[in-house]
Amino acid sequence: MVSTVVTSPPRDSPTIAPRRLRAARALWRLLAGRTARLAAGAHQTWRRSLQLRVVTITLVASSLLVGGFAFLIADKLTNILLENAETDVLLRLQNGSDYASKQFNLYSQPQEAQLQDTIDGTVNYLAGGDPAQTSGVVVAITADNFTNIAPRTSPDVQVRPMISQELRSSVAAGKVAHQIRTGSLGGQRTKYLVYGSPVPTRFGQLELYYLVPLSRQDATAADARATVVATGAALVLLLGLLAALVTRLVVTPVRVAARTAQRLSAGLLDQRMVVNGEDDLALLAASFNQMATNLQRQILRLEEMSRLQRRFTSDVSHELRTPLTTVRMAADLIFAERDEFDPAVARSAELLQAELDRFEELLTDLLEISRFDAGFAMLDSEPTDLVPVVHRVTERLAGLAERVGVAIELDLPDSPVIAEVDPRRVERVLRNLVGNAVEHGEAKPVRITLGVDQSAVAITVRDHGVGLKPGEEKLVFNRFWRADPSRARQTGGTGLGLSISLEDARLHGGWLEAWGAPGQGAQFRLTLPARAGDRLTTSPLRLVPADATLPFGGPRDGGPLAIGPGSGAGALAVGPAESGDRAEVTS
Repeated sequence: MVSTVVTSPPRDSPTIAPRRLRAARALWRLLAGRTARLAAGAHQTWRRSLQLRVVTITLVASSLLVGGFAFLIADKLTNILLENAETDVLLRLQNGSDYASKQFNLYSQPQEAQLQDTIDGTVNYLAGGDPAQTSGVVVAITADNFTNIAPRTSPDVQVRPMISQELRSSVAAGKVAHQIRTGSLGGQRTKYLVYGSPVPTRFGQLELYYLVPLSRQDATAADARATVVATGAALVLLLGLLAALVTRLVVTPVRVAARTAQRLSAGLLDQRMVVNGEDDLALLAASFNQMATNLQRQILRLEEMSRLQRRFTSDVSHELRTPLTTVRMAADLIFAERDEFDPAVARSAELLQAELDRFEELLTDLLEISRFDAGFAMLDSEPTDLVPVVHRVTERLAGLAERVGVAIELDLPDSPVIAEVDPRRVERVLRNLVGNAVEHGEAKPVRITLGVDQSAVAITVRDHGVGLKPGEEKLVFNRFWRADPSRARQTGGTGLGLSISLEDARLHGGWLEAWGAPGQGAQFRLTLPARAGDRLTTSPLRLVPADATLPFGGPRDGGPLAIGPGSGAGALAVGPAESGDRAEVTS
């Protein structure tokens, strides 16, 4: 028999749930109200309490500043420790390489019986004479080019996994190279500084390696980092306590204003200060923003005027083409019949023809300048052999050089010099440089030199005329500038040639530089990257010529100022610091 017990719900259960719900809602409203009041109070305190804002901002800013400073100190200390270790190992490597070379030069063949014993003794000697691992430094001599010579290490550990193929290739190529590797040499896993150097012998080249553990340097750096972090934390707390004493928030708005002013001076005209509140600081920010707005309006107006001026120059140059064509046709007709005129009229026809040529060239240059100013100049780069370009320029100016009694000398490589350049623009630059050199050559030879290396090509144009006075090398690329206004032009130039040449060089990503000294002539150097888009770092040719007598006692000791690389007529460089001086790079 199964009995069923039915349990009835409590009599008050229908009323318990609504009461609990109402209590929960009341508690929620109470918490929400208190939270809103706290938030409103905090917001009001934040807006009104200068002390709170100063303390908070100072803590955040000082934390970031001290953190960055601590990182820099730790990083600098780590680098110093590593540099000291590298210097020590490099010195030991050089001494060891010299010692090993002297020992192995006693043998002329790698098959000699005592060679292997000499290698063993040399390794043990370079390791300190103790084959046991005491200081952790491992010395190894390998001979990858000789199969009959076994590699030796002291202590006797397996070092091949610690020496990468890249390092082996660099050392095999005759370079001193190093790497930082992490691995285990018979013990716990350790970071090693691996240095390798070639050892030249009478029968070939061996390789000497030093593997120095960096455990001590890592431990020192870790201790330094911990100390710096602890000091930084204490400093942040101290700054917070000091900031709590500040009752007026003045420093921060002043700094914000200073930073905004710096950005404005850098050309960021849309920078403004944030206006918060209605106090005196907000009034200062609003006044500053109004000043910046007025300044931006004036600068934009000046830029618009400059744009209109450039457009006016371009439009006038274009509009003058039509009347110039008509005048050219009439002048050509008169010039063709000049033999039938009176001598004075015939001479006038010749002068008219020459001035029309110069006028037409001036219009062409003005159009080119307007394209540069508007940013519409385009570079049409293609692989070009520069040797024929130099020959074409020389042949074109041969008549002028013969007329003024100037000999043009060429110093060109026998092989082609290929570079990705715009041949039309390069030829125009060379034509301007050689033409100026011939005109100012004072009947002395003009020498054109072409140089090339792996990353750049360079052309120098050297004359031995009156040269440039101090300061004129900064003006020579200015538009319509002339060193001697009373000097008659032989070529009828427009005064825009060097300015256009400078823009052509910049368009290639290259340099156009000038050097000159009174009585010693002048030299211009055009340097272009061998591949379009590459960045120049050095030039294959020197800017200051080798035959220049410099004011500090002799050639190459120093020199007159010259337009610096990539700077046009702006920066200056001194003779011996020219980019033509090669710098040795070690791995």
